Amino acid sequence: MATQVKRDYYEVLSVQRTASEQEIKSAYRKLAMQYHPDRNPGNPEAEEKFKECTEAYSVLIDSEKRARYDQFGHAGVSNGAGGFSGFDPANFGDFSDIFGDIVSDFFGVNTGRRGGSRVQRGGDARADLNLTFEEAAFGKKTEIKVRRYETCEQCKGSGSAPGKGPTTCSTCGGHGQVRYQQGFFSIARTCPTCQGSGRVVSDPCTKCKGETRVMRERTVPVSVPAGVEDGTRIRYQEQGDFGASGGTAGDLYIVLHVKPHAFFEREGKDLFCSVPISFSQAALGAEITIPTLEGEHKLKIAEGTQSGTVFRVKGKGVPSIKGGGKGDLHVQVRVQTPAKLTKKQRELLEELGGASSIENKPEPRGLFEKVKEIFG
Repeated sequence: MATQVKRDYYEVLSVQRTASEQEIKSAYRKLAMQYHPDRNPGNPEAEEKFKECTEAYSVLIDSEKRARYDQFGHAGVSNGAGGFSGFDPANFGDFSDIFGDIVSDFFGVNTGRRGGSRVQRGGDARADLNLTFEEAAFGKKTEIKVRRYETCEQCKGSGSAPGKGPTTCSTCGGHGQVRYQQGFFSIARTCPTCQGSGRVVSDPCTKCKGETRVMRERTVPVSVPAGVEDGTRIRYQEQGDFGASGGTAGDLYIVLHVKPHAFFEREGKDLFCSVPISFSQAALGAEITIPTLEGEHKLKIAEGTQSGTVFRVKGKGVPSIKGGGKGDLHVQVRVQTPAKLTKKQRELLEELGGASSIENKPEPRGLFEKVKEIFG
């Protein structure tokens, strides 16, 4: 039986790869409502859809797992990579909020959330940094401007005007929840007045409009390690958006974009290039000067070198970001045929041609080719 290929998580939730945390939550809630087993009893297809969107949500709502998934796909969040291993609500703090809303739609009430505080972790921020090929190879220290939410300095994150303060919510008495009797059950619902905080801002701060945070642009120092590649992400903990009401800040992800080199190509920590040599250099041997990322290097061409031969220069590649030294430089030589010849050059080549006796015959086929032809 063929193995079923997992769909892309962004495709499962029908969101863009740049979707915000709130967009991901909204998309998942809509799908969870549609395919929830309680709404589709005895429907195995709906149950599979529900599991699929739940798995996608559990990865994309987690900033670290989402970063690994964006870079490595499903392999980056598989069991072996410390990724998704089944639905476990204890691992995902947002599931209580999502499923609380679903229960609310089923029964007309909410299971409720623990009130008394609106403190929450801030969202992650992203910035892009362009690098030259050499900067990516050897590293760079620079600065980058980042726009992020920070705690309002005027109200110190309280949301209230200076000298004022939030008052206890009269609807829930400061508990953040109100209780309703539903048959045999007593179900708590988030207070509609204070939204679960237990407090009400009656005189909001004029600077943040009661939101506790303001948007600011900051200059953040960035240290790019040697050996990074295009698409590498550098994570700075708690350098993202500050949380509401004094909550901890999210993380900042710097996404690196490396400009291609005009001469070198890179594969891992190895570099590749191609240089032309003359017929006489290839036939007689020579010492040529080749460029490297660190300057010029002398390369010895052996006598009788054929066009396409690759020479390996150890330690002239790129440092490994994981350590273990530099890679190698692989130099392919191409024998260049002159387009125009002087009279003297022509006479010498004609003389050489008369002295040479290379038969223009196909090379004999090897055993492997013969066997391939028989069984092909």
